[in-house]
Amino acid sequence: MSFNNIIGNNNVKNILIKSINNETVLHSYMFIGEQGIGKKLIAEQFAKMILCEAYEGKECDKCKSCVEFDSGNNPDFKMIEPDGKTIKIEQIREMQTKVAEKPVNSGKKIYIIDDADLMTKEAQNCLLKTLEEPPEYIVIILIVSNENRVLTTIKSRCMKMHFEKISDEEIKKYLNEICGIQDFNNNILKMCDGSIGKCLDVKDRLNEYKEIENVFSNLNTSITKFINSAEILYKNKEYINDYLEYINVILYSYAKKDVNKVKYINSIRIVEKTKQRLLSNGNYDMCIDYLLFNIWEEINEKNSRG
Repeated sequence: MSFNNIIGNNNVKNILIKSINNETVLHSYMFIGEQGIGKKLIAEQFAKMILCEAYEGKECDKCKSCVEFDSGNNPDFKMIEPDGKTIKIEQIREMQTKVAEKPVNSGKKIYIIDDADLMTKEAQNCLLKTLEEPPEYIVIILIVSNENRVLTTIKSRCMKMHFEKISDEEIKKYLNEICGIQDFNNNILKMCDGSIGKCLDVKDRLNEYKEIENVFSNLNTSITKFINSAEILYKNKEYINDYLEYINVILYSYAKKDVNKVKYINSIRIVEKTKQRLLSNGNYDMCIDYLLFNIWEEINEKNSRG
């Protein structure tokens, strides 16, 4: 894979390429942006380009470093990811031990810390020591979604690279050409929300999203039919947060078209209350009952009062 095969954020890619060409690669970077917009892919490709032994404007894909990188065995590259829900101090200490060892193939050693905002405070303070006095051959890339969770002292020692959401046009192209999805509507596009990661989710569960669309296109039917048509929500606890987000997208699309927007805005509030109930470990089926009954009543206020 090259930068040309990664969609979006061309300004970031151009800056990184220029730094390699001009031999001005820094010791520490922070890639900031929402999940699923290509931060990790670009970080990995940047690392491969830096480590390439025959780099001439792009990686050669043939040298020992490139071959080992593609097979996941390059000794000068390491990806650090959360161990459970956090990145622990032991992981950073292990990295620091390896940092002291000089590169094997290339002039650089590169460490990518994915979801770096999930580092414990102890791990961040430990990392700070390396960022303050890095060996000349070290490049560390922190990938974060929420920079507010990262210590100011760490942020001040990194070159910040802000990643933007992928444009709707690029998302459409990706859905069409890469995912092979032709029959998607604007709600699906909204659900992707500028994220290739969400595009892949949509691709894998497109039929489920269409089923949810069908459920909420029949809000004016009887309460019994409406509840019975929503079996997908009762059966898919694992993906319920995604489905609730999609319900909000659908309700918002209705609100934009209807003069009586309040009932849809109130329905979105019901979805948000359902999320809170689920987070509080409320009975799952009862939470879905609450969602469906209350949305139906909100949309069909006159009928329910009658």
